[in-house]
Amino acid sequence: MTAEDPVEYNLHGINQVQVHSEIGLTFAAALRAFLRQDPDVIMVGEMRDLETAEIGVKAALTGHLVLSTLHTNDAPSTINRLIDMGIEPFLVASSCRLIIAQRLMRKICPDCKAPDPDKNPALQRLLRIDDEAFGKLELQKGKGCDSCSGSGYKGRQGVYEIMPISSAIKQLIIDRSSVEDIRQAAISDGVLTLRSAALRLLELGQTTAQEVIRSTDS
Repeated sequence: MTAEDPVEYNLHGINQVQVHSEIGLTFAAALRAFLRQDPDVIMVGEMRDLETAEIGVKAALTGHLVLSTLHTNDAPSTINRLIDMGIEPFLVASSCRLIIAQRLMRKICPDCKAPDPDKNPALQRLLRIDDEAFGKLELQKGKGCDSCSGSGYKGRQGVYEIMPISSAIKQLIIDRSSVEDIRQAAISDGVLTLRSAALRLLELGQTTAQEVIRSTDS
């Protein structure tokens, strides 16, 4: 079952509900109706307010798999966003299992791909990588051609920051720790940040340094 605003794709076998706030059919109202039908999986298009978030958290705590979205800069920021909305930290720690942040990065056009000689200290500082890693980078760029309308880019590639909620992170949430503390704990657990994931694409020659900086500088 899904509650969406708007319903963008019709999915066979999925009960999709279009939110219509003017008649009282809000995300929260749809969620309440869903829960009366004992579903296994619920998808909420976006946690926009405290009421929707509370119902989603309660559903998660009673054995339902709840999938939803929030607008934040990265995965660790999601925790504080939920708390700022009014969800108690111990409920966030108990209900959240996995948070994924994503960005879409432009890929270099394969038809005009060429080495990029513009490696300089200023670029290294913006990428925030050490001398050894920067020295190994073989930068690529698109010169611009008819295939990419002169942009040098063609197609996009997702980069993801996947943060499981470990026992250490749960305790930090309960203690109302800062986003930076949660981020460092996640990195210690082996989580790749958005910047690290983007740098891997850069190393593979699939995107440009400028695109890495533009997409993951937050």
